[in-house]
Amino acid sequence: MSTVEQSPMDKAPVIDFDKFKPSRSHTAARKRKDFAMGLLIGLAFIVALIPLISLLWTTISNGMKRLNLNFLSYNMSGVIGGKPTPSGGYGGILHAIIGTLEITLGAMVISVPIGLMCAVYLVEYSNRSGLAKSVSLLVDVMSGIPSIVAGLFAFSMFTIIAGPGTINGFEGSVALSLLMIPTVVKSSEEMLKVVPNDLREASYALGVTKQRTITKIVLRTALPGIVSGVILAIARVIGETAPLLMTAGYIATTNMNLFSGQMTTLPVYAYQQYSTLSVTCPASAGPSCVTSIPMERAWAAALMLILIVLLLNLIGRIVAKVFAVKTER
Repeated sequence: MSTVEQSPMDKAPVIDFDKFKPSRSHTAARKRKDFAMGLLIGLAFIVALIPLISLLWTTISNGMKRLNLNFLSYNMSGVIGGKPTPSGGYGGILHAIIGTLEITLGAMVISVPIGLMCAVYLVEYSNRSGLAKSVSLLVDVMSGIPSIVAGLFAFSMFTIIAGPGTINGFEGSVALSLLMIPTVVKSSEEMLKVVPNDLREASYALGVTKQRTITKIVLRTALPGIVSGVILAIARVIGETAPLLMTAGYIATTNMNLFSGQMTTLPVYAYQQYSTLSVTCPASAGPSCVTSIPMERAWAAALMLILIVLLLNLIGRIVAKVFAVKTER
């Protein structure tokens, strides 16, 4: 058997990897740059936290002075200036809490189904058609609409439908839903795009219909992100004041009916109290009269609004965790 000798040209070249090894000076320079960038990022993070911590500290320190059980259990009915009420308090925000929750819930009932179905159409059915591009453009335009314009639209619409001077909580829900829909659409659309196409193709290969694939697989997989987007939309509108001043109004008593009569929300309540700034106490009122009570009520209402947003975030995270798709490891 003959053997073929390998020529020197057929041998693999030997690579000297030592010449690619960075020098000590280069390594030291890279470490200095890494340290400098880490320090810069850390400083930027601290600077970003300063306004947040300052806001929370100011709200908590000023709001805790008046935030108690009596303040949460009564409305502003029968409150005169800075004098205490027969209950021993100085008025409360029960009517504003109820109004905030009902109006926000009404806005969710309107905006979440519309926004979610719009996102499903854009991702699953549109195929980049002209209609889909028009819808995306309109959603982007709506996301930049000032809140006062949404309030004007809702007020005008209900004036045409129910007559001039119509003001109720549902009208406020319609105004807030106009502000919520763009956020729900964009966040849900991004979450649906993240769902792998392999899941859809596997479902279609098993003979599952498209509608059932979307409801049982796509939406279920994207549920945590969709819930986060809905919470973001709620946080976007729950602090709005201008549209609710025009549509829901302001009253001192508690109104449980979303579809009849004016309703007070926490942002409007805080605005009204801040507008008052202080009250005048007559000489015969005694030490129980508090001249700065409107500002104390405003800070307490602001703190309560922050607590409600925090509670909604916790509920949303729990819901997303419970209904999220379980993966085996």
